[in-house]
Amino acid sequence: MSGRVASTAAWSHWRWVLGILAMVLLVLSAHASTPLTGAVREAQPGDTPQFVLDAYRRGELTTFDPNLLQRFSTQGTGTWVVLQPQPPRVSEERVLVIYPPPLTAVSMFRADGTPITLSLDDFSANAHGHGRLAYRITADTPASTPVLLRFEPVPERASPVSFQLQTWHEYLQSDAQWLAFASACFATMVAMSLMALCLAILLRDSTFAWYAGYVLCYALILGIQTGYVFHPLEMRWLAGSATLLSASAMAMSLAFAAMFVAHFCELPRYAPSLHAPTIALAVGMLLVVLLRNCQISVLQQTAQVLIGPLLVFGTLLLLGAAVAAAIRGSRPAGFFLAGWTPLLALTALSSSQVNGTLPDVTWLSDACLAAGAFEAIVLSLGLADRALSMRRDRDLVQGLADHDALTSVLNRRAWSEAVGKVLASGGTQPIALLFLDLDHFKILNDRQGHAAGDRALVAVSGALRNELRPHDLLGRYGGEEFVAMLYGVEKNQAMQVATRLCRRVHRLDIPVNNEGLLLTISIGIAMRALEDTVDSLVERSDLAMYRAKLAGRNRARLDEKLETPVRRAWPRAVDGDKGG
Repeated sequence: MSGRVASTAAWSHWRWVLGILAMVLLVLSAHASTPLTGAVREAQPGDTPQFVLDAYRRGELTTFDPNLLQRFSTQGTGTWVVLQPQPPRVSEERVLVIYPPPLTAVSMFRADGTPITLSLDDFSANAHGHGRLAYRITADTPASTPVLLRFEPVPERASPVSFQLQTWHEYLQSDAQWLAFASACFATMVAMSLMALCLAILLRDSTFAWYAGYVLCYALILGIQTGYVFHPLEMRWLAGSATLLSASAMAMSLAFAAMFVAHFCELPRYAPSLHAPTIALAVGMLLVVLLRNCQISVLQQTAQVLIGPLLVFGTLLLLGAAVAAAIRGSRPAGFFLAGWTPLLALTALSSSQVNGTLPDVTWLSDACLAAGAFEAIVLSLGLADRALSMRRDRDLVQGLADHDALTSVLNRRAWSEAVGKVLASGGTQPIALLFLDLDHFKILNDRQGHAAGDRALVAVSGALRNELRPHDLLGRYGGEEFVAMLYGVEKNQAMQVATRLCRRVHRLDIPVNNEGLLLTISIGIAMRALEDTVDSLVERSDLAMYRAKLAGRNRARLDEKLETPVRRAWPRAVDGDKGG
């Protein structure tokens, strides 16, 4: 049953993965229907929209391919971009899309020179795209009219962007596809995190909490970079703090990841030399976050300088620690590498794009979003596997603690606790308690040695287990003494069971000495009364067992209060007395 449940849960997780991959293919298949050419120039004091357009027509701007990723200067007063639609042109309402969305404000100028300014954290009445900046171009605008844009400067390093000019229908379709795709990815990450937090509370295991913190921070980073937290979530309170919050979330995600790796991959056991540096990394990243958010400019600048190198160093450290732990046999480390490595590779590729490489790979931003959801699922499977392993280990330890090492039946403590729970349940079913003691066991030990005595105990316990029902509680009380609790058994039935046990042990034919004496068992029986405790039941059955010993051994006796008094028959006259 547990295997079916586990397989069903695993299939449920993989259905999420397949669904996300299918939506990735839909999103990546979107493309611009109208070809574009582009030109760019840094903004200068005194520039006007008409002046820039005139310079473009004179060929004074630097050309570029709008379909490829292009990084614009972050210095000075901004950057002018001119996009020229190429045949075949469409004379209907269109949408200019900037993807991935930049962290700066971008203005598109109408024919009369008035701007439409959009940014990720803009909440004006203008229509916004999801995961991109989108500008509506009305149908009365000639299809050959160039589109003029101005990118404002940003204090941080600018991310490369590409441009698409789509019809209104194509835009609505691609926007809906991206929104469904992104919502599924974010929902997966948040759901996995909330589940982990619940398990952290229920299991009192901080590993689940570190995982939840890491995934939530990474989801926040992606939510800011794609604009999802602004549109459609409308988190207005984050407006103006996207850059600072994204940097802090990156540092916190690495801190949580370090703590997660240290616990999840069991670094003290599998990679002890890397455990201390990993913990130090987590503490260091937390300090960087505090410095970055303080009100002292010098400390803020210091943190800003440190965060980049620490992210690179920390990523390499966690990767090395996970690889070392996996090589040395850590099963959770394999899950971590399987979930984290694709995301790490895509993040590295995205970072390289900032330096101008891979300009034609425009889908990395969406791929990182899918990789984040994929990682959340894989790591949650790893946590589930870890929880199951911990439960198996706990059950194994509990079993070793509850069972007698020699005979594998319940030991005295575990048996007493189990019987105590049955008595405390308040059921009305009859309960019989049997106290069993091997006859002549001391002679067997003295004549044949303790090894022979151990073999006899193992054989007897196996015979008793086979004779009793699965739900009867059998335990070793001490030495050669056993106890058994029979649930739902009346006095006569208990006597029949005890007699059968005596015969079963006798048939084992375990010799005690060379004179043909065989090992047997004597059994005392007590029936539970309302006021009985475990100790009182054991005491009465123990006394009944001694009565069985005195009666000649190899037999069962009821508690003295339960036995029916034997009626004495009148003496009969013998034949010799007749006729006298």
